[in-house]
Amino acid sequence: MIWDILNIIGTLAFAISGALIAREEDYDVLGVYFLGFTTAFGGGLVRNLLIGIPIENIWKQDYLFEFAFLAITSVFIWPNKWIGHLKKGVVFFDAIGLAAFAIQGANYAVSIDAPFIAVIVAATMTGAGGGMIRDIFAGRKPMIFRSEIYALWAAFAGFIIGLDLIRGPYATIFLLIVIVFFRILSVYFKWNLPHNIQNDNNRSLDK
Repeated sequence: MIWDILNIIGTLAFAISGALIAREEDYDVLGVYFLGFTTAFGGGLVRNLLIGIPIENIWKQDYLFEFAFLAITSVFIWPNKWIGHLKKGVVFFDAIGLAAFAIQGANYAVSIDAPFIAVIVAATMTGAGGGMIRDIFAGRKPMIFRSEIYALWAAFAGFIIGLDLIRGPYATIFLLIVIVFFRILSVYFKWNLPHNIQNDNNRSLDK
């Protein structure tokens, strides 16, 4: 049940996130749906590749495609005068997708007795996969490599689950909320992992 709930949450969140980025980049209707679907199911595809689920299983989730279609359609028909308010939610929806898929990837890796480091990698790549594919298709630098502590929160989910520090649905939902909360905090306060010192000096000189 938790697997299904996380799947729905992650799919919806990333579908909305992808569609919002497409609207921001002024894509046509085909581009909005393409980016929305690839963002929604990119994380699941990466997850399947990483933890040995047959790739074709991605097509056996009819209800998820319907949910994603409705979510993308809602974003596409949203009036232009209100789209600015909706765009402010990109970080929020992306954070939900990141957390949901990271937890899902970590849980499945644990269920097949994968080693601890593999649980962390599965969580990181499953959580960040959809956003990474979205950014590449949108012609942007993937957030996983540059944004305010993005992939680290997905790795955190793998670390917690890999050490078996949480159990049960309520603990899982609590972990999801914690990851979303800290991801949004990291954006708000502009927390970043260290960059190359010379590059930081060059940025300061440019300013």
